[in-house]
Amino acid sequence: MYPQLTHNENLEGKFHQSTNPHCCEERSVKTPKRLQPLIHDGLIDEVIRPLMSGKEADVYVVRCGSKVRCAKIYKEALKRSFKKAAQYTEGRKVRNSRRARAMEKGSKFGRKQQEDIWQSAEVDALYRLARAGVRVPEPFGCFDGVLLMELITDENGDVAPRLSEVSMSEAQAHEDHAQVMHYVMCMLNAGLVHGDLSEFNVLVDQDGPVIIDLPQAVDAAANNNAFAMLERDVKNMTDYYGLFAPALLDSHYAQEIWTLYENAELHPDLKLTGHFDMPTELADVDSVMLEIKAALAEEESRKERLREAEAED
Repeated sequence: MYPQLTHNENLEGKFHQSTNPHCCEERSVKTPKRLQPLIHDGLIDEVIRPLMSGKEADVYVVRCGSKVRCAKIYKEALKRSFKKAAQYTEGRKVRNSRRARAMEKGSKFGRKQQEDIWQSAEVDALYRLARAGVRVPEPFGCFDGVLLMELITDENGDVAPRLSEVSMSEAQAHEDHAQVMHYVMCMLNAGLVHGDLSEFNVLVDQDGPVIIDLPQAVDAAANNNAFAMLERDVKNMTDYYGLFAPALLDSHYAQEIWTLYENAELHPDLKLTGHFDMPTELADVDSVMLEIKAALAEEESRKERLREAEAED
């Protein structure tokens, strides 16, 4: 269904090889320091191999009993390269007033609280979005900055490829784009905007797209940047699927979804059209220039994500 542009190693074969007592000399993966407490507590039995290293986390394939899962180790704030994090954390609520004051002051305790919130945001979003009908990896808990979750695989037991690594027919592009737009709508209906959605943050298994990487997910009602982020998410996905189905490039899903949201008309069973009557008044030159600058910045961001993805491979 999805011809891959790159080759993935068979995970199940790697798993059996790494646990075969006659192949112990091939098992040379050093256990990361951050995973050692989870092994000590019996949450992880074995680190099989590194899976990827990204801008906010390193991910490892691990064995938990008879199950193969992945462990996402969040990087500390100083080591993360996630840009403009303040835009994403705007609106995140802290119930404890002492913690809120410490975060505002930037004290050591406050920075620790910010880290805890950043790291717990993804597992909270995963549970929330799964309930909303969005396909995401199943989480198994976050332990001292390590998120244990389902490893998404394809029908052959290989690690599922990222969307950026697959090619598809025009019909398949239309089908999957519609599915992703539905997920974007369901996310917003649950009060969240992904905020960093692109072909690099979507996996593809035999059942279609799976949304990943959610630590930066924003509260749509409390974040002033929510619509701009949703618009960017939709553009990123439409631009990629548009490579295979150019007609998608004329759609206006972001405006349609956001208008439904503002009018309290979003519903998970709603069928989106991608049609929206855009304003026809004369353009504001300053606004147009700002949009052009934003588009150029986004293109540079896309190239950076591509460079990071190529570096990981």
